Order: sequence, then C-alpha cells, then structure tokens
Amino acid sequence: MGRTRRAVVAASAAVAGVLVLLAGCASAATSDGVAAPPPARVAEAGEPAPFGASPSPSPRPRAAEIDIPSIGVADLRVVPYEGKTDDRAGTRIQDRGVAASPYGDRGGVGPGDIGNYQVTAHRLSAGGPLRDLPEVEVGDLVHVTAGGDTYTYRIVETRTTSFRSERSLAEQRAAVPGEPGERPTQAMITLSTCATPEDDAAGNFWRDAQGNPEHRIDKIGLLTTTRPASAP
Repeated sequence: MGRTRRAVVAASAAVAGVLVLLAGCASAATSDGVAAPPPARVAEAGEPAPFGASPSPSPRPRAAEIDIPSIGVADLRVVPYEGKTDDRAGTRIQDRGVAASPYGDRGGVGPGDIGNYQVTAHRLSAGGPLRDLPEVEVGDLVHVTAGGDTYTYRIVETRTTSFRSERSLAEQRAAVPGEPGERPTQAMITLSTCATPEDDAAGNFWRDAQGNPEHRIDKIGLLTTTRPASAP
C-alpha cells in the first residue's frame, strides 16, 4: 500500500471523495477576457486513455470558490473545463487570475465527489493566487463551496510532480493521488503549484509548451465535512 494510501486510511475511514487542487504556474500571459468555456464534449470512443488511467466515477463539474485560511486565500473562483491539468485550455483560464479544474477521462471530478477533484491556479503570474501554497502544512483546512454546499478538506501529505515523467503525471492525476489504477472510495485534496523558484534556484530552467517548469508542489488532503454553505 502506497504512502498516500496509508495517509488516507489513517486520516479517516468515514470520509468520501477525492479533491486535487493544482496550481498552475506558466509564464505571465496577457488576459484576453475569454469567457469561461462551456461544458466541453465527452471524450469520443476510441480516444486513448492517459498513462496509468484509473477507474473513476462520472464527474459533476461545477463552478466553485475555494478558501485556504492558513495562507489567506479567500473566494478564489474555480472554473471547470474538460481536459487535463495545466493543458492549453486550463492555462488560459489560469491566466485570468482564477483557478481551473479539469474533468473527464484525463482530469478529475467535481467538488465533493468521490474521485480526484483537481484545481490549478498560478503561483507567480496573473496575480499569483496560490503564491503561498508551499507554506500549507499537514492539518491545514481547505474549504470548497459549490452548489449551495461547503466541502472541507484536511491536508494529509505533500507530494512533488515532474512534468518530464509520465509516471509522475499519472500519479498526480490518478483517481487516488499517487496510486494510478486504484478505484477511489474517499475524498482527498491535492493542492499543487509550480516549483519555479525552487527549480530556478537549482539551475533547472526546463519549461514545457505552456511555460511550466519541471516540478509542481502538490498538497494532498481528505474531505472531512460537508455542510450547507449558509451554515455557521
């Protein structure tokens, strides 16, 4: 059983669903004012699955807002789109200073759902809404509000993802973070942002087509409570 799996079991046997919050960090781009994309197409039959694809529930993509009290993030808007983390479509959403949440065969699910709810936002450019994400610690809370409910997740682990490793990307995007092929039964959160300052300091100046550095910092957590958004 992987380290993430052990953290999940230790955290709670009663929680349900998976959330991954991924913070994009491509180079600064000019805001084009593009409206949030409408729900995209369903993947066509025969379209290849991603490396290490995991069985996952049907997504319920919904717009959301995220609060991370420990680093002062409040009401960060999250726009869902069909795709995978930090692709071109997701980067264009992040360039507007908001967060992007991929769903579908190459992405995750929606807020509060069983599976992997993945959210990306810039660390350095577009206002850097997740500039302090690396400071989030085990035990910190993340609140996601969508559809009249607020979902609270507790951070249980920090991971690192490499854009130059298919295996590493598969672990990041898996229905159970870090465990490609595992069927999700609980709710987790991975907050992930670029490691641009850390990579540059180490002399690693590699960038992908979207301007992302090699490494990302991922914060993994579990859903602990669900309550009406109006509840105190």
